[in-house]
Amino acid sequence: MSFAATESATTQSAGDAITPEDLTAQGVKADEAVARYAMMLGDDSLMLAQRLGHWISRAPELEEDIALGNIALDLLGHARFFLTYAGTAWGKTEDDLAYFRDEEEFRSCRLVEQENGDFGRTIARQLVFSYYQYELYRRLVNSTDRTLAAIAAKALKEVEYHQDHATQWTLRLGLGTEESNRRLQEGFDVVWPYIDELFLDVEQVAELGNRAVLPSSLREDTMARVTKALEEAHLTVPDVKPAFGSDRTGRFSEQRGYILAEMQVLARQHPGATW
Repeated sequence: MSFAATESATTQSAGDAITPEDLTAQGVKADEAVARYAMMLGDDSLMLAQRLGHWISRAPELEEDIALGNIALDLLGHARFFLTYAGTAWGKTEDDLAYFRDEEEFRSCRLVEQENGDFGRTIARQLVFSYYQYELYRRLVNSTDRTLAAIAAKALKEVEYHQDHATQWTLRLGLGTEESNRRLQEGFDVVWPYIDELFLDVEQVAELGNRAVLPSSLREDTMARVTKALEEAHLTVPDVKPAFGSDRTGRFSEQRGYILAEMQVLARQHPGATW
């Protein structure tokens, strides 16, 4: 049972579209260090895709049902490629890694796992993460690992839309009514403690050199853009302490188990099923 797809990335160049299955068919194989990195990136996208998917039929207007659903599908597509590539190191499929790992084996950042809350909180989370992901992929296209570079090149085009969508809503809510401004500000207050984890230089990334992007190198550009967006929307940068346990070890997630319980239940009840 393959989890839902969007269109593709490439292993040769940004213009040669393939499917995740082609990575295996072409004999592309990651070493374990690269696989751990790809899995971390895939986990981020997978968890946020699950969160955003909950807005379908619940968004404040019909166009947002479609927009958030499309962003979720984009992220799910990114997850498929990263997890497929990661799985080549261990002879596992994207489904093996998505459905049959336990909670503590995931390496997603806690920002993407936070509850949707109201629409303002979702937009706050989306603004921060889309800006971060844009800066990440903008650099990852220069990776000396050709497969990571090609996946990033395709994903970057989609993330450009994600950040534009989040920016427009931040301005619309921040400059809207007193109530919309207040609720968006509360959204940023809630997600802000989880931002530091995005920029932590964990060993599994640092050891990859030019094959990966050092998280700390993304902080200045990402946060400058986030801060500017808040100022333009008449919002205040929250003054809060970072959440405890920002190390991507899988030990400190408060929400991941709830996401996985829903996402994995069918696959675990009927392993190997197809339709």
